[in-house]
Amino acid sequence: MNTPPPSSRPANQRPEASPEIHKKKQTLAGARLQKHADYQRAYAASRKRQSASMSWFLAPQNGNEMDKVAGARVGLTAGKVLGKAHERNRIKRRVREAVRRHVELLPIGCDLILHPRRSVLTMEFGKLEAEIVRILHQAQAETARMKQPTREPAEAGMKKPAL
Repeated sequence: MNTPPPSSRPANQRPEASPEIHKKKQTLAGARLQKHADYQRAYAASRKRQSASMSWFLAPQNGNEMDKVAGARVGLTAGKVLGKAHERNRIKRRVREAVRRHVELLPIGCDLILHPRRSVLTMEFGKLEAEIVRILHQAQAETARMKQPTREPAEAGMKKPAL
């Protein structure tokens, strides 16, 4: 009869848990744009930005919506120009996974829409992930600029009156 080799640990001791087991898996479940109206509002409130393998749009979330999400939301589009359905699905899966790995970098209070190009299908995943991280950092910087109060030029040049 074949019996497994004896373990080097005592029978009453549990195996060491790897640190990956305790790591909470990140998800995009609550952070996705789902309604067509949300996409349309985000397109109208933003301008198109380009990166090496995708275009992206960043828009502040509307404050008077009933179903307002306090956190960040991300949307992903893949039109028929990118290829057949199985190619578009693969592109979306790759981009979704790269974003999921860095969901903590999504800018709070903003909607981000990604338009990947066909090159995403064949590029190395590490390069795709690095580009997504770069886009997320740019989006955070843009969000910080949008949230800064702007001073009017007339106020900037005025001196305080003497008392």
